[in-house]
Amino acid sequence: MDIDDALARGRNTRASEPRALSARFDARNGRMIVDLTNGCTFAFPPRLVQGLEDAGDGDLSTVAILGAGYGLHWEALDVDISVPGLLAGIFGTKSHMARQAGKATSAAKAEAARANGAKGGRPRKSAAQ
Repeated sequence: MDIDDALARGRNTRASEPRALSARFDARNGRMIVDLTNGCTFAFPPRLVQGLEDAGDGDLSTVAILGAGYGLHWEALDVDISVPGLLAGIFGTKSHMARQAGKATSAAKAEAARANGAKGGRPRKSAAQ
């Protein structure tokens, strides 16, 4: 009975989870286009993905689908990324994502930096006592 339940859960998962059906690089728009098994299409800028930041258009166009559509793979770059992770907005490791977030700019961030600079900049850390 347990094996039958596991097989049924597997069939349910394959039928309900979006997986990659095809993937291609659109050089004109600078986007990876992933057609999903549920009929949706997902596009993302590959330069956000850890390991693809400096990849050339030729390398980006050699994407392969892995594991029944659960991953994308760039052989020449030795880069793999999960499709569920991409759909969740995860483009790399936790530290990679933190570096990407630190690059974000906004009017509020710029204003805070100007105000802090007018006060003499960031206060120095005091030595632990």
